[in-house]
Amino acid sequence: MERLSVPPAVESRLRREWIVWFTTVRADGQPQPVPVWFLWDGKEFVIFSQPRTQKLRNIRANPRVSLHLNSDARGNQVVRFDGVAEIVPDGQPATAFPAMIEKYREGIRSLGMTPESFARAYSVQIRVRPSRLMHW
Repeated sequence: MERLSVPPAVESRLRREWIVWFTTVRADGQPQPVPVWFLWDGKEFVIFSQPRTQKLRNIRANPRVSLHLNSDARGNQVVRFDGVAEIVPDGQPATAFPAMIEKYREGIRSLGMTPESFARAYSVQIRVRPSRLMHW
């Protein structure tokens, strides 16, 4: 798959923002948007999940997903990606991604966790390869 071109302004937001809304679809067709922590590595999203979640069941049944950042109060600064999610078999733990641990160090601490306990609890690595970007 060809790498998606991401404008510098969107790239900057992906490095700054803490939350991306991750939308999967249940077997009955109901979309399931959830806010998640993420790492943008310049071409893919890396997300970690607890093992028994609805989003993992949804991805196994239908790997097509969307991710979007919050807009501003007037509905501008919209950023939405469509893509394909993969549950990484034997994926690396969150602690193998220093940029992610650094980005969320305070958030992990606020959960009463250490990076190591976070990596154990959120042990399933998801990669999302975006194929389409919409932004304005």
